[in-house]
Amino acid sequence: MSTTRDTLVHAFEALLQPAPFKDYGPNGLQVEGRAQVRRLISGVTASLALIEAAIEVQADAIFVHHGLFWRGQDGRVTGWMKQRLSRLLAHDINLIAYHLPLDAHPTLGNNAQLARVLDIALEDGVRFGDQSLGFVGQRPAAPAEALAAHVEQALGRPVTLVAPPGHTVRRIGLCTGGAQGYFEAAIAAGADAFITGEISEPQAHYARECGVAYLACGHHASERYGAPAVAAHVASALGLEHRFIDIPNPA
Repeated sequence: MSTTRDTLVHAFEALLQPAPFKDYGPNGLQVEGRAQVRRLISGVTASLALIEAAIEVQADAIFVHHGLFWRGQDGRVTGWMKQRLSRLLAHDINLIAYHLPLDAHPTLGNNAQLARVLDIALEDGVRFGDQSLGFVGQRPAAPAEALAAHVEQALGRPVTLVAPPGHTVRRIGLCTGGAQGYFEAAIAAGADAFITGEISEPQAHYARECGVAYLACGHHASERYGAPAVAAHVASALGLEHRFIDIPNPA
């Protein structure tokens, strides 16, 4: 089966509701390709490697969390931007990207899906941080070191843990990607621990001084789950083929 490009984009718009978000780049269709779509590929970032993989499987559209265009970037089409755009245009592939709306979706978004993977039971309607992007959930009480080991096993990569000695964790705040600035909002929401993708220098001091554990599990690793969940949901509704392609990233 196939559908039109416009029908596909409208389905993503209806599901993710991007209008209320103040984002860092445009959400929705970023590069226009062929009008008919049969095969949809999802991934985390619109890298050249993902684009080449999509070409290899004859994709009609790519759905990602990190698109090509960001506020404040150099607008010239040279270097890596030329390479990515030229490959998309040469093969008439649509590029569709949603950033903050994909983080925020209550069941299919990056935060909700990371909670699912980590067996964290989300508290209904409890959010924190700018634009309410952070989620709060619970696990059985355990030492912070045990939570870090659990996250490492679930995600298949090392975790940076900063926690007070003997700290016990039950209530967890999480916000995927580069959300280290949400740590204090997570503390204010009553979290014993905060899970995100990255850690910057001030957060280690805050964790030690505030008595709350901080776990950085990788930007890419924390955001591998929203794009395929959303794309699979929309593809199923429209009768499209869907495949998630994970391009490894150590960050």
